[in-house]
Amino acid sequence: MFQELLFGLSAAIAYGIVGTVLMILGYVLVDLVTPGKLRDLIWVNRNANAAILLVSGLLGVGIILTTAIAASSNDLVYGLIGTLSYGLLGLILMGLSFLLIDAVTPRRLGDELSTESAHPGTWVSAAAHVVIATIIAAAIW
Repeated sequence: MFQELLFGLSAAIAYGIVGTVLMILGYVLVDLVTPGKLRDLIWVNRNANAAILLVSGLLGVGIILTTAIAASSNDLVYGLIGTLSYGLLGLILMGLSFLLIDAVTPRRLGDELSTESAHPGTWVSAAAHVVIATIIAAAIW
């Protein structure tokens, strides 16, 4: 019984580390597509567009990771590799969705999202992130 508890705690720590790394990578990707520093846009300038885009990416990663963990077997190494793989796939696809939406907009989407006034394109990108994550989660399950 004590061994099961230790295994569960070890697994939680390992999955937590993988999740944290993927969340940081998601943050970096959003930071790359928005002009200026994301931390300043959100916490200093209180830019809602940048915050919504970041939140949608983090929620998307969370949806994918939670599903991958729940669907993984008791093989911790295999589960971690699967979780990392699906998480990276989600980040890649969310990044591609941003680029596709950017390609069909009249101006650079990153520039629009870093403006102070609310921009509807933010919601379009945010919805795309969550939908992609949900699709990947369904594919995992």
